[in-house]
Parts: sequence; C-alpha cells; structure tokens
Amino acid sequence: MTDSAENKRKFIEIFNENIKRPGAERLLGWLESDGSDFFAAPASTKYHGAYEGGLCEHSLNVYYCLKAYLARERVKNEYGLDYSEETIAITALLHDLCKINLYKTSTRNVKTENGWQTVPYYTFEEELPYGHGEKSVYIVSGFMRLTRDEAMAIRWHMGFSGEENINTIGNALERFPLALAVNIADMEATFYMENDKKKG
Repeated sequence: MTDSAENKRKFIEIFNENIKRPGAERLLGWLESDGSDFFAAPASTKYHGAYEGGLCEHSLNVYYCLKAYLARERVKNEYGLDYSEETIAITALLHDLCKINLYKTSTRNVKTENGWQTVPYYTFEEELPYGHGEKSVYIVSGFMRLTRDEAMAIRWHMGFSGEENINTIGNALERFPLALAVNIADMEATFYMENDKKKG
C-alpha cells in the first residue's frame, strides 16, 4: 500500500499526458468531483486493494503491468501488438471505473485477544447493476468515445475469471489481443503486486 495522495497525483499526470480525445477533461473532472469516490475507493471489499485509495493504486499497477507486457520483444515482434500511449492509458487506468461509488464503509464487532472491538469494513452496494467490464465501458462512453479495441479490452479485462460463457470470452480474447493483454496486466497486479501473502 502506498500514499493515496501520491497515487492520485501520478494517475492525473499519466491521464493528462496520454489521454487527449474529446471528453477526457470532463471525465477526469468527474473522477475528481464529489460525485465520484474513485481516488478514495478500495479495489475490493476484502481481497486486493481493500483499503482507502486501493482502486486508484490498482489502476496504476495495471497501467505499469500493461506497459511492461506490451514492451516485451516477443509481444511486439511475434504477436504484433502495438497500441498508442493513449489506448494503453485508457484501457488500464479506466478498466475498473465500475467500482466507483460501489463500496461503502461500515463497522462490525470482532473478537480479539483483548476482547470485542469495533472495526471498519467495506460493504458492496451496487446502484447500477450493469455487470463489471460492461459497466466500465458504459461509464467511459458517457464522456468520450472508445475504439472497438479499447471497449473490448475494458469489457473483457476479467478474462475467464468472470461468470460468462467461456466460448464468448475465448472468442473475445482471440479477436482482440488488447483484451488479453489487459487481462494479463490485471491478474499480475492483483495476484502479485497487491497480494499481501506474496509480499510477506
């Protein structure tokens, strides 16, 4: 876990340096507004990034992992994956916008060696039940246009860990290699960069 303010600064810097299409400024303005908890939200209720600022940190980690994956010689030369800096930033930084305003803070009593203590935890409260990746595409599309590759990458970034028909997922990952690349980056960030068991 790193500093939330520093992660917010990095996110905004990468966003502004790379995402220039019409509507981008309005989208960033919304992310920073009182109508969005993006920079304070956790990435999950109890798994990776289950702390304040975890969603922004996870989005940055996916960006770094995607950049590293796409820079690999085999990926560039043999697979032919070549995407603009704007597309890389859009798909990585915005893939989990579906989690904005999704987690609420509550408390519960937990028995410890010192007796019962009240501890905070996150609850899941879905106000827009529109799926996961598809909800992120919907949110981004309300501000700016996505290319087909970008929309598919965000939509299918969960890969086979979603609850979808595996034939549909396989078809999407085969036809849109960026979707597989974002899935790989998302899994690397989740299970290696943000997994406390691996860290300690």
